[in-house]
Amino acid sequence: MKENGFKTKNIECDFCVVGGGMAGLCAAIAAARHGAKTVLVQDRPVLGGNASSEIRMWICGAHGVDNKETGLLEEIMLENLYRNPGLKYPVWDTVLYEKARYQENLTLLLNTTCTDLNMDRDRIESIRCWQLTSQTWMNITAKQFADCSGDSVLRISGAEFRCGREARDEFNESHAPEFEDRKTMGNSLLMQLRKVEKHVPFISPAWANQYTDEELPNRNLTGHKEDNFWWLEIGGMQDTIQDSDEIRDELYRIAYGVWALMKNHPDGRGHEWELDWIGSLPGKRENVRYVGDHILNQNDVEAEGRFDDRVAHGGWSMDDHHPEAIEYPGAPTIFHPAPSPYGIPYRCLYSKNIDNLFMAGRNISATHMAMSSTRVMATCAVLGQAVGTAAAIAIHHGTTPRGVYQNHTTELQESLMNDDVYLPWKTRPCSALSHTAKRTATRGDVRPLLNGIDRKLNDDANAWTGVCGEPIEYSFEGLTSITEARFVFDSDLANIKRMPNTASVPHQTCRVPKTMLKAFVLEAKQDDGAWVTIHKETNNYQRLVRVSLNVNTTAIRFTPKKTWGSKDVTLFSFEVS
Repeated sequence: MKENGFKTKNIECDFCVVGGGMAGLCAAIAAARHGAKTVLVQDRPVLGGNASSEIRMWICGAHGVDNKETGLLEEIMLENLYRNPGLKYPVWDTVLYEKARYQENLTLLLNTTCTDLNMDRDRIESIRCWQLTSQTWMNITAKQFADCSGDSVLRISGAEFRCGREARDEFNESHAPEFEDRKTMGNSLLMQLRKVEKHVPFISPAWANQYTDEELPNRNLTGHKEDNFWWLEIGGMQDTIQDSDEIRDELYRIAYGVWALMKNHPDGRGHEWELDWIGSLPGKRENVRYVGDHILNQNDVEAEGRFDDRVAHGGWSMDDHHPEAIEYPGAPTIFHPAPSPYGIPYRCLYSKNIDNLFMAGRNISATHMAMSSTRVMATCAVLGQAVGTAAAIAIHHGTTPRGVYQNHTTELQESLMNDDVYLPWKTRPCSALSHTAKRTATRGDVRPLLNGIDRKLNDDANAWTGVCGEPIEYSFEGLTSITEARFVFDSDLANIKRMPNTASVPHQTCRVPKTMLKAFVLEAKQDDGAWVTIHKETNNYQRLVRVSLNVNTTAIRFTPKKTWGSKDVTLFSFEVS
């Protein structure tokens, strides 16, 4: 069909995600893996949002080595370490692309912008999109929608939303301004540097700003070796959506002016570096936030967010950038303390007044102060996984996002934990079959393998520790049908696994954590007492591993064979069902 000379394509699906940053990517993958026919709409040629090669902000999250985000995000980061040992951004883009493009049940639409939508009372019936590259109109009809765009483009549905900073008294937030305003955190244009042996002065364009050290107080003008220039920021006093092109132009003037000062400085601070890359697409921190059934606020964060319906966790400081940004002479941001971890409730992830609208990312239902912590991308990714899983549950049960909260919260939480999402202060129910089995090992305590905590927490290892070649055996009372074995290996959560802030990263042949188990064997006991191999893995590099089986046996045996370098083997979970 054609409309005004352009082709029109009609698509029907269960779940449509708008926005392909880390939140939207994880939402789409999670829903597709749980059986929902999913479409992911992304208005850029690459995925990842602020983490993509277009912007190159590293993925930050909860503080503390025991609090690192796992689930889909850790899967993606481990895939990147294995496939991209030089940590190059073009390869990183393809890792993200592959996760979406080749995921069963998921249709990826790049270069596609949502322009309008159709409503059926309080429900979004369909959205209308324009795909620039194919010059095609897309009409996408879905049962559930998720806005992971950051800019909250689906607010044209009439969904309630907020902009700017709340007054201190509205939620009794001590860090909020006395009066509400429309000010936000600004946008940033990042740069990456490369080491050089010979200094060649930088010729700044005539339109760039000119600076002196005195004009940029409290900015890191000498420590650029460890800096990604996040403080090259402006726009918080404007509208970071409506004025985005004007803000970008000013960021160009700022960035080139700052680099000229550093590179050509007479004290030589920039002589061993040159500009290797500068973004053309600014990264955004804040603009529009939806209103859900709960609005997360500063006090919720500081009280550790111990909500009964928590489906994700945060742990980044309340990182509140001054709206005047680089024009402000004081510190560019205040890191207000936040506990790590703290829980984020499911009620912040769906619209208060649109019956089939989820949200994940920096646009969730939160005050400005709470959002200053939840906005970082590792947190956004786990919020996305929660939304995608909830959407699949809503579709399966024929209910709404709110209906999932009312009737299926426990199902949602258990599904997330089974997919290796960390929910603080909750334990994952392990399979009854594993608990009834007799569990033995040559050495080490096997009890932690079924305690429902799949990571080290403080002084509690929550793991079996052994060496390669020494097995763990589960035996049963009589012939038993086994359909799956589930493992959680040690991916070294202290390793942040993030992409670099400079272009001069030493090449390594492999960055898979040494603690990861590379090779293992699963065996089943036959009637005559002999063991037969039912699964053999020789090149594992993932933390969460599920092995589909179809075997009837009286015992099953797991034997670790090889790690990626560690002497010891650490196993957080081994269960069969």
